[in-house]
Amino acid sequence: MAVKIRLQRHGKKGNAFFHIVVADGRAPRDGKFIEKLGTYNPLTNPATIDLNFDKTVSWLQNGAQPTDTARAILSYKGILYKYHLAVGVRKGAITQEQANAKFEKWLEEKTNKIDSKKTKVASVKQNAYKQKMEAETAAKEARAAKIAAKLAAPAPAAEAEAAPEAQNEQPAEG
Repeated sequence: MAVKIRLQRHGKKGNAFFHIVVADGRAPRDGKFIEKLGTYNPLTNPATIDLNFDKTVSWLQNGAQPTDTARAILSYKGILYKYHLAVGVRKGAITQEQANAKFEKWLEEKTNKIDSKKTKVASVKQNAYKQKMEAETAAKEARAAKIAAKLAAPAPAAEAEAAPEAQNEQPAEG
């Protein structure tokens, strides 16, 4: 039996949400699974991924093969790197302490990268909001000036219409 680590789709149309599961390779995509390892929500920016590290690494060590998308997710979260370091420890290339130190260093760099992306997304959103508000304010002031000009313009025209009538009345009397 070929065991796969893959995504199981949930959520409404256009609002995908995935469970990361271990399943028999012959089972349907959303069908029976052996164990749920975590969740993946691609709708957030950056994508939200919640995984159980220990279970996932143990499944990889037992021979479970991730699909291409699952492999990308596991790589993003560092599970494949942790598995790689565990293989190095098992072969005697490095010690467990060295592996843990390397993984912690990698995890810290990855966390900083994700945090910088979050702050960048937030600042872009804030700048877009400011520009939108400035544009609305400018449009509002332009409309107010146009209305004020329109209200001010008819008064001289009404006086001009009244003046010829007064001129017409004066020659008739004289």
